[in-house]
Amino acid sequence: MLKNQSKIPDSIKNAFAPDEFRANGHKLIDILADYIQQASSGSLDYVLPPVSPDEMLELWDDKLPAEPAGNFTEIIKGVLDRSNHLLHPRYVGHQATSPLPLAALCSLIGALLNNSNAIYEMGPVTTILEKKLIGWMSGLIGYGSNTDGFFTSGGTLGNLTALLAARQSGAGYDIWTEGCKESSKLAVMVSEQCHYSIKRALQIMGLGEEAVVPVPCNETFNLDTDKLEETYQKATANGKKVIAIAANACSTATGSYDDLEAIGAFCEKYGLWFHADGAHGASALISDKYRTLLKGIHMADSVVWDTHKMMLMPALSTAVIFKNADSSYESFSQKASYLFEKDAREEWYNLAHRTMECTKLMMSFNAYTCLCVYGTKFFGDYIDRVYDLTKEFAQIISQSPDFELAVEPECNIICFRYLKDQCMDINGLQFKIRKKILSEGSFYIVQTVLKDKAYLRCTIINPLTTIDDLKDLLDKVREVGQ
Repeated sequence: MLKNQSKIPDSIKNAFAPDEFRANGHKLIDILADYIQQASSGSLDYVLPPVSPDEMLELWDDKLPAEPAGNFTEIIKGVLDRSNHLLHPRYVGHQATSPLPLAALCSLIGALLNNSNAIYEMGPVTTILEKKLIGWMSGLIGYGSNTDGFFTSGGTLGNLTALLAARQSGAGYDIWTEGCKESSKLAVMVSEQCHYSIKRALQIMGLGEEAVVPVPCNETFNLDTDKLEETYQKATANGKKVIAIAANACSTATGSYDDLEAIGAFCEKYGLWFHADGAHGASALISDKYRTLLKGIHMADSVVWDTHKMMLMPALSTAVIFKNADSSYESFSQKASYLFEKDAREEWYNLAHRTMECTKLMMSFNAYTCLCVYGTKFFGDYIDRVYDLTKEFAQIISQSPDFELAVEPECNIICFRYLKDQCMDINGLQFKIRKKILSEGSFYIVQTVLKDKAYLRCTIINPLTTIDDLKDLLDKVREVGQ
């Protein structure tokens, strides 16, 4: 009886059959190739589905069948049709990239292999590929040979990991083991334009909202380095122990790069940890033309760098890089005998010593493969193109009397607003324009508020977006605004 029960059912055998996979794979690639052609050419009817959450809820069946019934190709086509089309050249919304098709194929391989590289024996290849990529990135940053890092699941987790190391370094005691002491009011100075994940990380760490010490920005939304001394002295006088400064490289709202060199010098003066949030903008290091935006980044103790933003990789894939290799072990320090046999520093190849995750995607495989296939110059040329295109778009806006530019863009993020004659609520107008455009699905744009003024905001991240697409966007804004 038990022997018969141990027999593999035909349904399971068929699910893993190579011929079944081959047939579905051919169908899938044909469908996706057609989708790439339609989306990248802009021939799709909309950039995002003009469907409300309640309407979307009704489109999907919640009665899952007990027996085989689903049509694979119908499900895939339904997902494609009802999703946001980041490959569409009129997707200029959030900082989510149009991924390279080759990178998507790499993700397929990673999903099939399913090698998690928490420890080397679980993911031998990608453990080494991570180390190779970290070495390449560290070289671009300007770090020496005593550097190290790893990949983690997104910039939010990357910032948390780096700030945990900063806390351990600056607390003056083993805060990981002993916990936060009531007498220790640790604080971090941040740009008032910092990403919300920085503030969230400090609160997750148990330091509280008061641990966030904002530094004012200048007129171009860069951290005002002239305010560093005043902000530091005031925080100290209020009984706070400032342990670090987190800088934008670049900021999310406006794409403004902080003066990393000046911030680095200030951190050296007071012995503070210097963290550079380069989730979006660190990729400019690949560009010979724009790498000067990151002058001084080599002074940072830690850098976060997303490949799923400006390196055309699928989400999520974030490098956390430490100037001092030993610092990369400070974020998490605990023992798990079922995983680890030796001290963490002896087991550099067991990345779970240093990351929040135990299970990780094979995230380094995508970037390593595409860098090898297309070459690093390909990515530098891409950065140059979208940064240049954004500057060209800004020039057109500046020359249009019915539009106002928030600030001259430093990267591929741009904020502007439509000025309608005799409109009493210019801020409200921007929100209404965006809502109407999204309801049509003709473009994907977002919004932000800067110094109490509402702006439309674009991230020009699709490599196939043209200046004609952006001119058409202005015409659409005018049409809707009227």
